[in-house]
Amino acid sequence: MELTLVQIIAVSALPIIFAITVHEAAHGYVAKYFGDLTADKLGRITLNPIKHIDPIGTILLPALTLMLGGILFGWAKPVPVNFSNLRNPKKDMFWVAAAGPASNLVMAIFWALILNFSRSAPEGAAYFLSHMSQVGITINLILMVLNLLPLPPLDGGRIAVSLLPMDLAVKLSRVEKYGFIILIVLLFTGILGRVIWPIIMFFQQIIVGILV
Repeated sequence: MELTLVQIIAVSALPIIFAITVHEAAHGYVAKYFGDLTADKLGRITLNPIKHIDPIGTILLPALTLMLGGILFGWAKPVPVNFSNLRNPKKDMFWVAAAGPASNLVMAIFWALILNFSRSAPEGAAYFLSHMSQVGITINLILMVLNLLPLPPLDGGRIAVSLLPMDLAVKLSRVEKYGFIILIVLLFTGILGRVIWPIIMFFQQIIVGILV
């Protein structure tokens, strides 16, 4: 049974929205732990998707990429973090940045467990749970791998800034104002897909192979 476009969007909405919003909330939780209360004061440390949804990045763009068959791509409203408020800004930046991709890895594992469960569910439910789980695994691994690219303002860029010597960290941080433009160019030229898909498939094979 082939899913219609409406059914594809229906089974994809929940895993996509939570993959993006939990990622952002994780940054806020860890920033608060290390001393920055910016996101907490703005009510952004929450798993309520409404607080994190960006109409274009969380809804329109993922829907378009689903319909066009490209890389499932999107973003939420970034959780504000004032790194100068962290107890040890350069060191703690690593943990704040890594929290987002780490949350996506956890969610990918969660959806793999749901995929395993779907095999014993009633036939009708099993079909939709299976599709939803596959989307959940894929979108979370995409967000994890994409955000670990060493390009500011992606999480990988901030991780690199945290780990590099100060002179190199300063030079890399200057790329941030061009980072989003570079990312969009890489996406639409197909270079981004060629770089991240092999890594995504590697992690997917491991997770599904172990848990499903």
